Amino acid sequence: MEDATTVLFGLPGFRVLDVRRIDERGTRWVLVETIEPAAGCPACGVISDRVHERPLMRVKDLPVGGGPVQLWWRKRRYRCGEPACPRRSFTETSAAVPARSRLTGRLRHRLATAVARSNRAVADVAAEYGVAWWTVHRALVAAAAALLPAPSPTPRIGVDETRARSVRWLLADAGWRRSDPWMTSIVDLDPTGGGTILGLAPGRSGACIEGWLAVQDPAFREAVEVVAIDPSAPYAAQLRRALPGARIVVDHWHLVRLANAVVTEVRQRVAREQLGRRGRRLDPAWAHRRLLLRAGDTLSPAALARLRQVLALDDPSGEIGAAWGVKELLRQLLATSGPRYSRHLVAHRLHQFLDACALAAMPETDRLAATVETWWPEIEGFLELGVTNARTEGFNRVIKQVERVGCGFRNQDNYQRRIMLHVAVSRAA
Repeated sequence: MEDATTVLFGLPGFRVLDVRRIDERGTRWVLVETIEPAAGCPACGVISDRVHERPLMRVKDLPVGGGPVQLWWRKRRYRCGEPACPRRSFTETSAAVPARSRLTGRLRHRLATAVARSNRAVADVAAEYGVAWWTVHRALVAAAAALLPAPSPTPRIGVDETRARSVRWLLADAGWRRSDPWMTSIVDLDPTGGGTILGLAPGRSGACIEGWLAVQDPAFREAVEVVAIDPSAPYAAQLRRALPGARIVVDHWHLVRLANAVVTEVRQRVAREQLGRRGRRLDPAWAHRRLLLRAGDTLSPAALARLRQVLALDDPSGEIGAAWGVKELLRQLLATSGPRYSRHLVAHRLHQFLDACALAAMPETDRLAATVETWWPEIEGFLELGVTNARTEGFNRVIKQVERVGCGFRNQDNYQRRIMLHVAVSRAA
């Protein structure tokens, strides 16, 4: 039966021989040895219990009782009992302290999870546990190799880009060159699963996503049925080539954003044409610019009355009101998705939207109508299936948080590893 000190210390496979408090900070000096009195020779496998010597080895371990620990392992060096074995002696090993390691396995695991789960800086975790930052980094690399398997096949994926780090200007032989690094994230959109980042590819061109798909298992590519993207022609072209059997859908959030941008551009143009300047606080359209971007079906009666007053006072040409109406008609069209999908209703609302764009006869609304017509097969796919890229946008926020903690990453592999590991550990917690 194990004594109480050994049970409290809780290092698997070891017993505590002695414990002392050695300073005012509460540092504890702990001496341990393995429970097993014999071990097998790594060369011949013969079990030996003949101890040749008992060297002491310093091992770093987790804090105990709120204070640091100085852990010493009294190891056993055995004599091999096989006369024909070329190895005369060998030192015992333990699963709790890997071979040629000065850290316990549980400390190494704690270092990796402390960084990955809470998205902490490597240097911060290293200072807390009294180890070097490269020790924490090596623990992260090992954890990533163990916790990040190959992507599992899924019927739905989302693709989106996010900036890898801030824009930089680099001096080259030909002069200054702009460095604007981006990264493409591939996310599992299957509603029956927990959802995670399947992979990251440097860049935001179609070639990067095609290259990432090319190295995946054929079963993964064959399983993909739906891909959600933003209106990006390079992504769409490469996805059609790499996944010919998948249906591409365009997320509605980006389309509504384009419609809101149309309202803003028209308001700014009208202000310049009528006032010869940009909008100011005294102009009703500028003062209520956020009201113009709100969804019309969420406005209260008071807000609607305010909107009518703004358009009556500051929109003599009716162009701002026309742009707002086009935006609302597009929102109504996109609202008929998923369970609310009806082919007849979609055709009716599409006709209303395109007719309103034609009646408005403004370059901004004409451009929006051309975008909708160009991407209509993908938009119709979204309306039928109701698949959005919201989960991908949510992971973009996580990616930016990791970037802020790291204050930028020079090494793209480290950056991707930190992101993937943070998502894997935080999702499993």
